[in-house]
Amino acid sequence: MERRTEILTWHDVDLLIDHLLPQFETEFDAILMITRGGIIPGGLLAEAMDITHVLTAAVDFPAQIAMEKARLYAWPEFIQFPEDRMLRARRTLVVDDVWGAGRTITAVKNRVSSAGGIPYTCVLHFNPYRNLFGSVRPDYYAAITDARILYPWEIDRGGPDRMFLEGTFKPSN
Repeated sequence: MERRTEILTWHDVDLLIDHLLPQFETEFDAILMITRGGIIPGGLLAEAMDITHVLTAAVDFPAQIAMEKARLYAWPEFIQFPEDRMLRARRTLVVDDVWGAGRTITAVKNRVSSAGGIPYTCVLHFNPYRNLFGSVRPDYYAAITDARILYPWEIDRGGPDRMFLEGTFKPSN
């Protein structure tokens, strides 16, 4: 069964950010944006909340084929991550665009905790149907969905998503 796709505008993103802001019950000392999906929502949140301690984390998981071949639990590779001293004792909002399986944001949250930080997770969209962590959910999310989300910054990049919008992309079975 083909997954439904939802295409968002910049106005839709503004509404999602506006939905998130009143949810925050604490003041954050830092924002840690997960590349690439968390950079734009994290930047918008940092600006709206006047947070100047803005950090990034880049995480990679082995490809599905490699995981199946090895038959091992896939450990993430942290390509880029702030030094522990930049997180220690800081209330840190970990931001990504989507919580699908939840692997990436959970790995980042755990690494912030191990550095002595106090992590809170935040996404624009939470997909509880793909979540690998049972009852564990993001601390903050703007919407629940089962769709594949295309954000405006992804569409403008070109590639398969642009072809999808123009009707020239034919998925292979």
